[in-house]
Amino acid sequence: MIIRAGISSPLIFMTGKIAYPVVEDIDLETVGSAHQLLEQMGRGGGFTAKKLHEAASIVRDMIGNDSCFTFLSFPACIMSTGLRGVLVHMVRKKWVDAIITTCGTIDHDLARIWRDYHHGDFEMDDASLHRKRIHRLGNVLIPMDSYGVILEKKVRTIMEDVWKTGMREFSTREIVKEVGSRLDDEGSLTYWAAKNDIPVFIPGPTDGSFGAQLWMWRQTHRDFRLDLFKDEQDLADIIFDAKETGALMIGGGISKHHVIWWNQFRDGLDYAVYITTAVEWDGSLSGARVKEGISWGKVKEKAPQVTVEGDATVLMPLMMAWVRQELDGGGP
Repeated sequence: MIIRAGISSPLIFMTGKIAYPVVEDIDLETVGSAHQLLEQMGRGGGFTAKKLHEAASIVRDMIGNDSCFTFLSFPACIMSTGLRGVLVHMVRKKWVDAIITTCGTIDHDLARIWRDYHHGDFEMDDASLHRKRIHRLGNVLIPMDSYGVILEKKVRTIMEDVWKTGMREFSTREIVKEVGSRLDDEGSLTYWAAKNDIPVFIPGPTDGSFGAQLWMWRQTHRDFRLDLFKDEQDLADIIFDAKETGALMIGGGISKHHVIWWNQFRDGLDYAVYITTAVEWDGSLSGARVKEGISWGKVKEKAPQVTVEGDATVLMPLMMAWVRQELDGGGP
């Protein structure tokens, strides 16, 4: 049976108690903003487009719920791209309450304060790049002088200042905040996380240049310690105190798993959005869809949740532009 739900509503197909909206064509003549485009993608349906609109709606509701503690997790690679600006915006606006990420996030965030990264190509000659002292991260080029060399110089200077405080033992959350509080760059995620007191947890702190610099610091400062169990205690306190929790998880690996792992101790996330390019059939955590976490108690059975397949550098700017308009602009 076909009925019209309202004067301005699209036709609805009713099967029992289930209503199925009609697929509408995207009309580029009426698209004047990212918000309007994503709205039409939602009404147009069609595979990932509809899922992205659904994801944006969940993220909006999650951020807009004052009772919800919101996690953001992501791998370091996207910090080498312009997507860094979207993540910084989210932290600056206090749309997230905690970040769980990899060590390389701090590497790229700090390095880009002091040096530039450059456009490259996936098909470039890597042997030639190596001879020219240029790293390639996908289609991003990172001169060696823009990465390890500058980090060694700058992080050591920051650590010398941190050392003057008398602190000798730090959780990853604490050391990242100490570093962030000594930065003066509003384009930096580490800077805004420290300024807004948003904790950044790094479960694998030695798997990157920043961690390597801390290891090198310890060679001449043997009483320097990282206490990872203190991070876990902080996460436990967050989880058990939270009325509700939600997560926007970009990519997989340790960052994603640490979010869902801790949330199983409170019977699962209340909201969950996951963006991934990984496949499900190899059994990897990165490829596992959010709904699989329901079977582990990491996501609640009735939680709004969706997995969106695709490249976060394409999907995140569009999704968060829609969310920004919803939260700050009240519509298109």
